[in-house]
Formats: sequence, structure tokens, C-alpha cells
Amino acid sequence: MKKVFASALASLMLMSLAACGSSSSASSGSAGSGSAQSEGFVPTKSVTWVCTSSAGGGSDIFTRKIGEIMTNENLVNGQTIVVSNETDGSGEVGRNKVATMTNDADYTLLTFNSGDLTPMVKNTNNRSSNFRILAIMAVDKQLLFSCPASDAKTDYAKNGGDQTDFAAAIEAAKNGTFVVIGGSKGDDIETYNKLIKEVGLTEQQMGYITYDSTSDAITAALGGNVDFVISKPAAASQYVESGDLTSVLALAEERYTGSLSDAPTLSEIGDYENVEVPVWRGVAAPIAMSDEAVAYWSDVLDQVSKTETWQNDYLKTYQLIDQHMNTDDATRYVTAYETVYMADNGLS
Repeated sequence: MKKVFASALASLMLMSLAACGSSSSASSGSAGSGSAQSEGFVPTKSVTWVCTSSAGGGSDIFTRKIGEIMTNENLVNGQTIVVSNETDGSGEVGRNKVATMTNDADYTLLTFNSGDLTPMVKNTNNRSSNFRILAIMAVDKQLLFSCPASDAKTDYAKNGGDQTDFAAAIEAAKNGTFVVIGGSKGDDIETYNKLIKEVGLTEQQMGYITYDSTSDAITAALGGNVDFVISKPAAASQYVESGDLTSVLALAEERYTGSLSDAPTLSEIGDYENVEVPVWRGVAAPIAMSDEAVAYWSDVLDQVSKTETWQNDYLKTYQLIDQHMNTDDATRYVTAYETVYMADNGLS
């Protein structure tokens, strides 16, 4: 039943994304920076952007790329954007700080992804309604990577396991050799759970180590402390290109392209169905942010999504799906996503 529901959820996501994307294009196309500014808000001091993941991870790259574009395209009235990486409590401390903020609410942004929402609603009283959802910018997916050249510190590596062949790792785990996967929080854990269920393994056969960010998990792989690491392309591509990481498995319905094209999907390595957990990447703000500021930031993020830098240097380079939603569409989508997720997990 959960497998059927997961498929239904994926379909819901794709249909909702397509519908919201078309309405977003229509609504945002008629709005320019002048319309947002005419509502009465223009930043006149530094902006703090909270990212509840460590520097170098996918969320951090997403955050800094948008901030860079905002600055270079002069979209924030010449003001400085200061990124604050706040990972305490797996990021919940930073998210709660933003949710409850009253001072400087118009000058505070938050990187907010599906991988942030899911553990938040499981482990805290915060919900998406405790934030202003400003935009969804893109949809991301994942792969498994390994570092065959690292010093062997795991059971699988010490026993001569092939770290470039995930099918071999599955068989080794079934035959009693412990295999370990590293990754970040939220959607990485959900992806791992779907993966081991599909291949018929338990946590005792193929375990998972949670790190504060993907960059920390990659560091563990480079040090030989995990056999495989779950990552989005953004955080891992540079290591693949340098030869430090090898892409082993595409956690998607089809292979990636470019330097990641050698990684097969799960259905290509055995009698399995492909596993994927699409990750929407968005921007939120304190619930106390004024309507004028919400309109301003929604418009600025729309302008960012249309820049050549965003389209080519971020989306194309890191192989994300282009899917911008303005504040109205993003709020409806995130609310629907949260409702389905909570129902699936017996949450209220």
C-alpha cells in the first residue's frame, strides 16, 4: 500500500508542478520589479538568508547562487545578502528561529525544501503555515556515489567489495557483509528507505549514517568511512569531474547526462523498479513578513528564475528541473504536498 501511495504522491507532485508552473508563468509574466516596489517595500539594509545545511551542500549552493544573482543583477537595491548556515538540531533550530521571528522579518529569507519540511512536521510543531512561502525555484533528484580510491575502513571495502557496482553491494549485503550509505537529512533518508525496501534489504544489512549536509557525507566517503553516498548533482559534480567520486546509481526514472551518464538506474541493475524522491527547492520567510515584502521577494525570485545565469550556470550545470512558482502557487503546492505527506505518515 505504501508503495502504491508513493507512486500516487509522485504523480500528484508532477501534475501539481505542471499546473502551478503554467499559472505561475501567466501571473508572474505580468509583474515586474516596479510592481513589487510600488507596494511600498524596498530593502534598505542587509538581508539575512538562513540555510539550515552546512556550507558546500546542495542547499548551500542553491542559496548562494540565488544571492549572487540577486546582487549581480542589482535586484536588491544594492544591499548585501548574508548567508547564515544554521545546522543545530538538524536545522530545526534555524527553521524555528525564522518561523517565530518578529524583528527584521522583511529582511530574513530561508532556504526551504521538501527535505526540510518532512522532518520538521515529523519532529516539531512547525508547519508550512508557520512561514510565508515565497517561491519554488526548481526540482532536484539524486544519485549514489562512491570513492573507490579511499582507504578501506568499512566491512564491504575491506572484504574487497566493488564500490563501482551497486548490484554487487546488494548481493554482498544479502550474504552478510554490512554495507553503509551516508547522506544528509530529510529526503536523503527517505530515498535510502525506499531504496533498501525495493532491493529487499534491512537497515541491519545496509545501514545509513546521517550527516548535517551532503558535503559532510561526501567528506566521509572521501575518507573511506562510508561505501556509498547519496547526493544531488550540485554537491557531487565537482568531485566526479576531478575523479574523486564515481557516480554509481541514478536514483531517478532515467539516467542523467554529461559526466553522470554512466550511472545506471536501479531497474538496469536488477529486477527492481526505479527509485526516486523528487526534491522541490524553495524559499520561505517568517510568518511576520509583511505582504509588501512578500510581493517584493516573490517578484525578485521570479526575475532570478529567468536569468541566463540561473538557467545555465545552475539548472543546466547541476541537472535540475526548471520549475518556478510564485508565492501564491508555491504556497498552494507546499500546502498540498504537506497534507499528503502528513496523511501518509499518520501525522496531524
